[in-house]
Amino acid sequence: MSEVLVIGHRNPDTDAICSAIGYAEFKRRTGMASAVAARCGDTNDRIDFVLQTFGMPAPRFVADVSPKVRDVMQTQVQSVRPDSTAAEALNLMDERNIRILPVLDEEQRCRGLLSLFKLSKFLFPVANRLFDSRRLLASLSSLTQTLGGEMLVAHDPDQERDLILMIGAMGLDSFAERLERYPREKLAVVVGDRWDIQNLAIREGVQVLIVTGGLGIEKKTVEAARKNKVNLLSSPHDTATTAALCRASIAVRHVLNEEFLALNEDASLEEVRGRAAASGFAAFPVLDAQGRTAGILSKTDFLKPVERKLILVDHNELSQAVQGADQVEILEIIDHHRIGTLTTQQPILFRNEPVGSTSTIVADCFFRYGVELPPPVAGLLLAGVVSDTLNLTSPTTTTVDQEILRKLEQITGINARDFTEKLFASGSLLTHKPAPKAITTDCKEYKEDGVRFSVAQIEEIGFDQFWKRKAELQAALETYRNSRKYQFSALLVTDVNSQCSLLVMVGDDALIATIKYPRLEPGIFELKDIVSRKKQLLPYLTHCLKQLNK
Repeated sequence: MSEVLVIGHRNPDTDAICSAIGYAEFKRRTGMASAVAARCGDTNDRIDFVLQTFGMPAPRFVADVSPKVRDVMQTQVQSVRPDSTAAEALNLMDERNIRILPVLDEEQRCRGLLSLFKLSKFLFPVANRLFDSRRLLASLSSLTQTLGGEMLVAHDPDQERDLILMIGAMGLDSFAERLERYPREKLAVVVGDRWDIQNLAIREGVQVLIVTGGLGIEKKTVEAARKNKVNLLSSPHDTATTAALCRASIAVRHVLNEEFLALNEDASLEEVRGRAAASGFAAFPVLDAQGRTAGILSKTDFLKPVERKLILVDHNELSQAVQGADQVEILEIIDHHRIGTLTTQQPILFRNEPVGSTSTIVADCFFRYGVELPPPVAGLLLAGVVSDTLNLTSPTTTTVDQEILRKLEQITGINARDFTEKLFASGSLLTHKPAPKAITTDCKEYKEDGVRFSVAQIEEIGFDQFWKRKAELQAALETYRNSRKYQFSALLVTDVNSQCSLLVMVGDDALIATIKYPRLEPGIFELKDIVSRKKQLLPYLTHCLKQLNK
């Protein structure tokens, strides 16, 4: 099924979540029914507060959008059971025009694959294996079912028998001579209305007698068969057809390929493509987490286009995007950050504006195109604006943000100043979260002139909690930097009341030495009037990098 995920960056903040929900709503109301709000990271206490306030569920969690096996596999699996007959399998293959069938047990676990090629080798053996063409491995029940015949005398009809097929088409003396060559209990004799052959076969005690042509069988013949414990079947077909069908009554468990390559439905298509191409198999059972068969994949299925598409909100750099974003089509980007190095295969709608919040841009879409904006969605967008602009006090704030926020207040009946106080009081990362979680909740990766680094931001009311936990925060930041192999990692702790920040730096000592802000302690700097990571801190850090590389 085709779907368009409207999704923010990793470690999403309030603006990323709210703008994703808002823009998905806008796209659905303007004709894109498949638009779905998504996220690729956990929510936090403030985001949860916003969602609960306006009665909206969190966007769907999607950790990886790269094409998976389940995206292209065939879910309507045509299969047979191990005890199905070869005739049943051939009928299904003919009806569905398929060459390979998975053989599934009652728990939907794959026992093997049944190929048209192997079936044909069994039914039509090569010249040096002609005896195989006379082997009959089946139960009386499966024989009768395959022939569409009638069971007149049957002992243990469900017991599988390994028999030798003999056609009673010669003279009586020749037939009698031929009988002497084989154990009677191993013979299945196929004969037409030759009463002499029928009676001799019964007297000699063959295992099965199959009378062809749909002709009536005399009562005395039936009684003789019962007396001599000879299984007697009637076939409506001629002798040649009956003999051919007898061979096809074998259970498929005897002719399946037990060696096969199974794939996991959650496996990356890119990862399994090479293994599948190098294998000698033409089809691959696809298993779910419990090992049950969820689908089947043919080599041609790898050529199918994956219908999943993306709309990125609140970011435009692949280093910040959901995993696998580089492997699917990106339709649009709605953002207010600097433009990174992302490239696309074709032209897209890229709306990037120097405003304080992506939620501002999304709200403007509703207003500009006269689309009805539901109050709960307007409330989310209001939360996104005040969160990213610190209620219009951030230096990133523009007149557009101010105008949009006034309109959102009118729709929701909410006072933005009162809501902002509740929002920032709703959850302190430094009070409630362990240090590794606190420093990565709102963390973004950047790449500048070949240098990879991260910048995280925590917004608090006052710095008391920071000073109490500075040592563990610094240690967690260094561990995070090492795990990602960044040249440096920065943490901006912002006091929303005083509109000032503290900057924690770990990593490249030479770079840290270029920072000119007042140093309070090793690796900790005071940044007065600095509250914006995007517009103030990031340009300063990139300037420091350029100075270092001169």
